Amino acid sequence: MILAIDMGNTNIVLGGIDEHKTYFVERITTNQAKTDLEYAVNLKDILEIYNIHPGQIEGAILSSVVPPLNNTILHAVEKIIGKRPLLVGSGMKTGMNIIMDNPKAVGSDMIVDAVAAIKEYPKPIIIIDMGTATTMSVVDKSGNYIGGVILPGLKVSLNSLSGKTAQLPYISLEEPGNVIGKNTIDCMRSGIIYGNVAQIDGLIDRMEAELGQKTSVVATGGLAKLIAPMCRHKIVYDDALLLKGLLILYRKNA
Repeated sequence: MILAIDMGNTNIVLGGIDEHKTYFVERITTNQAKTDLEYAVNLKDILEIYNIHPGQIEGAILSSVVPPLNNTILHAVEKIIGKRPLLVGSGMKTGMNIIMDNPKAVGSDMIVDAVAAIKEYPKPIIIIDMGTATTMSVVDKSGNYIGGVILPGLKVSLNSLSGKTAQLPYISLEEPGNVIGKNTIDCMRSGIIYGNVAQIDGLIDRMEAELGQKTSVVATGGLAKLIAPMCRHKIVYDDALLLKGLLILYRKNA
């Protein structure tokens, strides 16, 4: 088993995974004020909850979009398992061509998702990752990473709407009953939820038109479970996609 870690702007996802199964997946809050010891305690507690001894973990790998916290997390993991994690970044073997203006600038989470999707799904592929930001990455029929889009995530959009207007409240994200809302809260939910659904469907249409063919579409991330079933396109929800990609990269580079 390896420890796969995905550090996002809002949450850090930790998972125990090997080629046979996913042993656990947990999330802790991303907080730049915490020390490596505090994160080490978080990790130790998670392993104890699942009755996993640190000695059972052969190694670890970190994907991060929060560079200031990288060393903190690397030290925290090393305190618990006694091994320094690999860090996803430039120079790492991916087995995938990245056809971008500046390949080194592509988010590590987008690369990891694509590596996993290539192994799991027929090409070409559109990969949707819904977190603080929503990203849509495209892999062509030859298995090349050729680009994508980045747009505000649902909660970012919702917080901006509530924070920048005097009369609109902060609300929870739940599936609205109808597109046409009958009160302020339902109208906001409908706008945010169905607006994102329409946005994703529209972008898939345009991406497939540019590619000139239909694609596999896979979605991951905390909010994808809510949005993907409401889209017109067939979208496979794969919550463990990024962990699978981290396992692949660990095997290629350890």
